[in-house]
Amino acid sequence: MKYKVFLVSDAEEDIFEIYNYVAIHDSPGKAETLFDNLQETCLKLESFPERGHIPPELERINVLGFLEIHFKPYRIIYQIRSQEVYIHCILDGRRDLQELLQQRLLR
Repeated sequence: MKYKVFLVSDAEEDIFEIYNYVAIHDSPGKAETLFDNLQETCLKLESFPERGHIPPELERINVLGFLEIHFKPYRIIYQIRSQEVYIHCILDGRRDLQELLQQRLLR
């Protein structure tokens, strides 16, 4: 059974910020490739959304309603509701994410 995958506005902002950063600091071609790979990784959730795991930063504070998958070094944080997947953020896993995840997902 297929799920519908949606990017919430924060996740859309994340992906465009990542794209712009890579385009400026590396090359537009690499930014395009990264964008395509992130998009493909997100769309794989249509078939297998349960494959993710609870982000450790959220598990520590007993917030268990979100899952994550990786496209290294990026972390894709999402939530499953019925037959829909909502991607809340796409973040660089090299950053300290504890406070950022709490602010974004618990507001």
